[in-house]
Amino acid sequence: MAKETVGLKIGASYLSAAAVEVNGSARLVQVAREPIPRGIVAGGEVKDVPALTEALKFFFKRHGLSKRNVRIGIANNRIGVRTIELTGIEDPKQVANAVRFRAQEALPIPVDQALLDFQVLGETVEEGQSKKRVLLVVAYRELVDSYSLACRAAGIKLAGVDLEAFALLRALMPPEEPAGEKSALVAVSIGSERSTLGVSDGHSCEFARVIEWGGMSLTVALSRALDVDIEAAETLKSSVSLDGAEVPEGLTPEQAGVAREAINAALQGFSRELVSSLQFYQSQQDSLGIREVVLAGGTARLAGLAPALQRLVGVNVRVGDPLVGISVGKKIKGGAPDPSLAVPIGLGMAL
Repeated sequence: MAKETVGLKIGASYLSAAAVEVNGSARLVQVAREPIPRGIVAGGEVKDVPALTEALKFFFKRHGLSKRNVRIGIANNRIGVRTIELTGIEDPKQVANAVRFRAQEALPIPVDQALLDFQVLGETVEEGQSKKRVLLVVAYRELVDSYSLACRAAGIKLAGVDLEAFALLRALMPPEEPAGEKSALVAVSIGSERSTLGVSDGHSCEFARVIEWGGMSLTVALSRALDVDIEAAETLKSSVSLDGAEVPEGLTPEQAGVAREAINAALQGFSRELVSSLQFYQSQQDSLGIREVVLAGGTARLAGLAPALQRLVGVNVRVGDPLVGISVGKKIKGGAPDPSLAVPIGLGMAL
């Protein structure tokens, strides 16, 4: 019998969900998106639990989503992600204890205030001793608790809490690695206020980071360049193309040129943050060469974004397909899935 999981992304400007049935393989049966008032969630943290509770109640009722088995994602710079090595430890309980001990050294979060999770990435034997590479994730308990509290008050039963970077890679990573030298796939979901970055070696997440830059930076740049309010600039943003001379309705050719220049200038800030993150990853031991950067999130729908970023960062960039590892039901509810739904789809795919 198929088990249905609802992946739920709680963003600064939208709630988005994906209902996924898993029965040997994953099948997407429903997607949903709904705007929420700004200020309820900011900086990856819940600022108003009662308001989020009401927004969740409305969202689930309006779209007929199941509340029984829901996974949420979190993305915040107060979440620590590190790769550590453990030598000569075999017993699973001893591994858990060693990870907890190392967490106190490796991460700037007091363990008594933290929720800890880990995953063994790989194991080798050197000089007769096993050596494990372990991905360690630690989050402030209060950060996770605020999301859990809002969900519980809305009648939602959480099956788990996941790192958004893990869900992003789950949705965008091809089922099979390309032939040739082993390399890293970098997935980036550009949200409204901030962006989530995950690096995969083809099997698991090697590195994750939250970049304090989002699509709202482009909206603000457009607002200033064209002297229009934020709402008008947000509407215009979806009609501007970075790789052509098309003139959006309501703009003169000169204004369209000014809009493109403003967006391209604002993208330079993002490209610097992206390059810095990739350089930091590659400074780590056993890091891989970058194969490509794959984009997701609402801003990924901006026409011409991928080639514009590719010119700025000097690495192949493309818009990701969130359906690369999942089939789609014949009568999917909620419309056609797009890259803005990569994180909730990846959350729904978790076993």
